[in-house]
Amino acid sequence: MTSTLLQLRGIRREYPSGEGAFAALKAIDLDIDSGECIAIMGVSGSGKSTLMNILGLLDRPTSGTYQIAGRGTATLTADDLAELRREHFGFIFQRYNLLPDLTALANVEVPAVYSGEGRTQRHARAAGILSRLKLENRLAHRPGQLSGGQQQRVSIARALMNGGEVILADEPTGALDSHVGEEVLTILKQLHAKGHTVIIVTHDPEVAKHAERIIELRDGEITSDSGSPQRSRITINEASLPATPYRSGVRSTEEGVLWDRSLEAMRMALLSLGAHRLRTFLTMLGIVIGIASVVSVVALGNGAQEKILQSISALGTNTLEIYPGNGFGDMRAGRVRTLRATDALQLASQTFVDSATPGVSTSGTVRYGSFAANAQIYGVGGQYFRVKGMKLIEGATFDSQAVSRMDQSVVIDQNAREELFGKVKDNTVGKIILVGKVPSRIIGVVEQAGNILGNTTLSIWAPYTTVMGRMLGRSYVSSIIVRVSDNTSMQMAEDAIMRILSIQHGRKDFFIQNTAKIRESVETSTQTMIFLVGSIAAISLLVGGIGIMNIMLVSVTERTREIGVRVAVGGRRRDILQQFLTEAVLVCLIGGVLGVLLALGFGVFFQYMGNDNFPMIFSTDSIIAAFICSTLIGITFGYLPARHAARLDPIEALARE
Repeated sequence: MTSTLLQLRGIRREYPSGEGAFAALKAIDLDIDSGECIAIMGVSGSGKSTLMNILGLLDRPTSGTYQIAGRGTATLTADDLAELRREHFGFIFQRYNLLPDLTALANVEVPAVYSGEGRTQRHARAAGILSRLKLENRLAHRPGQLSGGQQQRVSIARALMNGGEVILADEPTGALDSHVGEEVLTILKQLHAKGHTVIIVTHDPEVAKHAERIIELRDGEITSDSGSPQRSRITINEASLPATPYRSGVRSTEEGVLWDRSLEAMRMALLSLGAHRLRTFLTMLGIVIGIASVVSVVALGNGAQEKILQSISALGTNTLEIYPGNGFGDMRAGRVRTLRATDALQLASQTFVDSATPGVSTSGTVRYGSFAANAQIYGVGGQYFRVKGMKLIEGATFDSQAVSRMDQSVVIDQNAREELFGKVKDNTVGKIILVGKVPSRIIGVVEQAGNILGNTTLSIWAPYTTVMGRMLGRSYVSSIIVRVSDNTSMQMAEDAIMRILSIQHGRKDFFIQNTAKIRESVETSTQTMIFLVGSIAAISLLVGGIGIMNIMLVSVTERTREIGVRVAVGGRRRDILQQFLTEAVLVCLIGGVLGVLLALGFGVFFQYMGNDNFPMIFSTDSIIAAFICSTLIGITFGYLPARHAARLDPIEALARE
């Protein structure tokens, strides 16, 4: 018992031609029952290929109705049509239309990939179909390694992969010699015997004889519809038939389908990129340079910032420095003499203060034996070295009792030791030097005092009472340095000190320099510099992105026929979109990896060239940001070509050479 599977009523297909239209099909009425074997014949231009394309849902009629098992197709979306092609139709093309970068097994699997079947299941079934078609030793061969007959067998296997209820064969023997052509026709007859509906489009009467029913077209109209009187009688060996593929109906989960399609898209993208290595490299070159520039600029900026901040830290961390007057430009500051050592003692007693020390400074001559040099002399309290975080490398520092006694003891830095005693560093502690006119005993040596611009002066530290009483003869101090406790906000400490001293003095006759603000200012300035230079470097990323878009558009043009094949075997628009978008993203990601490696290599070269004092500090955040940026570029600039590929008309795509 047969039933109408495909029904066409009043089908007309017109194409623009000059100012009018050319009708390739004119009012076609046709019923095709399930299980029939039909040959559609006609000379070139008769409309037979147009009819096949409409039957296979690759083209839409201008007017008329087409139903598949009673289901109308006029209102179906592109993805609905793709589903019908994928689940019910199998195409066998004259030129095989195999994907050149895939093996025979992978070519056969393509329809099942789009239908969401699991990898293991589709591998086994594709291999089984190819084995039944005597290609079990050619599974790993690519189309270029197969003969014409073998390629056509692979094409038949692909048509059967998802069931192939309706087999549409367009001139299936046109590119084959007579012997191989007979083998292909025998396979088609065997498929018909197994229950497949087989529709052969041909201009060759000898091929048409193998069908049960022959439909002839002329000028877009059916001129005859009859069985062939010379129908070939072939004895069918059931064991040799390619079995109608059995699918259990078990599909991967939705997550599994998405993951499987993504892996397939990535695999195809890698194959495509590998097939055009030079073009791929030149495409990603802009991304490589852009990513390397951005990462290197950030690393250089981080290195510069770290170096400057180290210099600031050497001047004292978490410190507040209190000076007389209203600011560094206050010309009356020298006449303000209200800062006292007692102010420092009062501040040192506050819970938020780690330590505090008064300070005075002057310059003078330092002598040892016959050697004399100018030096900067600082009068400080016993906590000064803790406030400044200075490291003692020899001897000891003076304490509060030495301050009270106005001891004539001093601490010198490494510069002073080398200038006074040369390279001999032993027995420095205990030696007597003349500081100004005051004989003083060295009790300790500290690391060279920090300075943003570098320190070349000799620095001497003595108790502030000694400097004030024995050298300067005054009772007020020049400054007070406060080290704030680690768990206290610098701004809160500054505000508290402002209140305490204002009450103590009865007015605000001082100002406070917050080293944290200097640090913040340096950080802000450095970040601004990194942003500006990085923005310039990012322009190359933009140029690289535009290059990717152009090359991808060229790639779409070159692979138009491949896109048509994928659509014919059931690929949806989003599948094609994903395929080309994946390629663009992969180009950018690989370019990002190469760019980061190039930047790291530049960092090694930079250090090798002797820049130890100015390191490049690579940030993990900047590297991650580089990959995110390259991915976004791939998506942004790859979307337009991918969208263009997804919207290609399948008929035009398949016709493109």
